[in-house]
Amino acid sequence: MDFNSNSTECEKSCREIHGSWNELSRLGAALAHRTRSERRQIKDMYQILFCDDLVERLHGAHMSNPKNEMFKMLYIWMLDPAERDAMLARDAAAESLIDYQTLLEIYTRKKSDQLFFTKQTYLAKYKRNLDKDISSEPSHPFQRILAALATSRQSHQDNTSHHIAKCDAKRLHEVGKGSTGGVDESVILEIISKRSIPQLRLALTSYKHIYGCEYIKTLKGRCGEFEQSLRLALKCIYTPAKYYSKTFHTCIEGRTVDKNTLSRVIIGSEDVGMGEVKQHYEKKYGKKLKDVICDRIPVGDYRDFIVALITGPVSA
Repeated sequence: MDFNSNSTECEKSCREIHGSWNELSRLGAALAHRTRSERRQIKDMYQILFCDDLVERLHGAHMSNPKNEMFKMLYIWMLDPAERDAMLARDAAAESLIDYQTLLEIYTRKKSDQLFFTKQTYLAKYKRNLDKDISSEPSHPFQRILAALATSRQSHQDNTSHHIAKCDAKRLHEVGKGSTGGVDESVILEIISKRSIPQLRLALTSYKHIYGCEYIKTLKGRCGEFEQSLRLALKCIYTPAKYYSKTFHTCIEGRTVDKNTLSRVIIGSEDVGMGEVKQHYEKKYGKKLKDVICDRIPVGDYRDFIVALITGPVSA
């Protein structure tokens, strides 16, 4: 339903949400299939109707019931992208061992201005600088890659050049040619810091076209910590749908389901396109993602909500 042309429908949804607060299955059903723009309109209308912040109310419910995964997921789902990523980044950076994979996903989001707004929100909410919070001594390879990505996002637009992509592809080939050891880290970081995400993606496409194989695959036999970190980062940049489908598999097929990661990658998959992620998952693992979730997660509101998110017609 297009709320822009039907405010009555939006008001109806808000009243349904308000009236189903103690019935999580109804609450989840009312929110699961809403697009990002519809969720924003629901929050605005809810404030008008009930003089209450829906997101803060969900946050309060989550804090009062920290073991209730449904309230946590609903809270994350209803946050604006910058607020969500700032919260995820704070959790990732506050750990004794920084969660670089979560930060990598945040630093490579689809929209070029998203990282800027995430950092601004992070600063306003936590009175801290995100780039400084992910620093460590001695520096981790992921930290250096993220710093290069941050530099790229600050000064470059998303306009792409095939000529630059071919030049970068040739440089990538030259710095790794004839070696089974490490790549030239300084050259790699220079390329990343000077190119937008779409431009980096185009360079990797050009590499495959020119040399007949994916650059990421040339890193597989290299055992250095930087090369392994770079390989994961480039997977997230080059083929995000494959990256998220693999992350789904890792977090749900273990001895116990990693629900924190599962919730995070479902939210991240919204940026990539859930349909494409599901397609890659089924092709790679021969199973439907919905079936795996139903098999691995007990019956309940949380499972129903997760299934609704991955099967619904969600778009930005």
